[in-house]
Amino acid sequence: MINGIINVYKEKGYTSHDVVAKLRGIFGQKKIGHTGTLDPDAEGVLPVCLGKATKACDLLADKDKEYETVLLLGTVTDTQDITGTIMQKTKADVGEDQIRKIIQGFIGDCEQMPPMYSALKVNGRKLCDLARAGVTVERKPRRIQIYDIDVINVALPEVRMRVHCSKGTYIRTLCHDIGAAAGCGGCMKSLVRTRVSQFLLQDAHKLSELQERVREFYKRNPGRELAKEDFKDLIKDTDSVFLQYPMLTVKKEFSRLLHNGNPLRREWTDEWKNAYENTVLRIYDEKQAFAGIYQWKESSGDIRPIKIFME
Repeated sequence: MINGIINVYKEKGYTSHDVVAKLRGIFGQKKIGHTGTLDPDAEGVLPVCLGKATKACDLLADKDKEYETVLLLGTVTDTQDITGTIMQKTKADVGEDQIRKIIQGFIGDCEQMPPMYSALKVNGRKLCDLARAGVTVERKPRRIQIYDIDVINVALPEVRMRVHCSKGTYIRTLCHDIGAAAGCGGCMKSLVRTRVSQFLLQDAHKLSELQERVREFYKRNPGRELAKEDFKDLIKDTDSVFLQYPMLTVKKEFSRLLHNGNPLRREWTDEWKNAYENTVLRIYDEKQAFAGIYQWKESSGDIRPIKIFME
């Protein structure tokens, strides 16, 4: 089984689940998961976790993201994007300076109402499934953060923007809300996710590229099983997404306790610093195999696992 993370370029027409299903076929393993849903008509960065790295899916889903989107002013749809049924169409009677000022007003902490056409679940059912059945349910607004919006180009009624935001942000809803604030309505015309944490658009790989690489591997190596070492340029190590945390190695005589999932004592590690008591840590065994991310717990006086990635 291959363990690691692939930066996939999700193309239009695929759901995030489609991407996972395709990769299961390409790599011949079931344990694969994506790190955050992208709409079928959206494209761009979709980090996908393989093997033991699937334990990092929820952690990556919490990371900040960047998108490039086109807002179409004067058009309101039931899905808040251009694919939906048009509910209202008016002239975008707003100037460039005015729309730029309105957009800047959305930067910061705010509450956003999740759209009905979304994968968010209420009482076990996806909102989009309920919406397609003609059912509208009450939703609670969610706290999000818009770190920055860069207006790339204004060619009314279209506005191209680059949005840096927190997890849980719906760009469709942002476009809808900006249009409402402008008094003419608006919807999202296109969406490309350009970054998820350190995963960048220019480094993302299309499914066709991945499939071809695996086919070529089998041609050159008949009868051999796939191994991560054969795809170093495509598959990142699991610990690569945690490099912002200090690294500690457990001494050889205590590695058995580490492998058994026990909380760790400070003296079992090398080069312990008091500053580590207030941060998350990357823990490795004496062979430099990544064990997981841990944190010091003052109440128990030991280092407890947050997420273990070692078998």
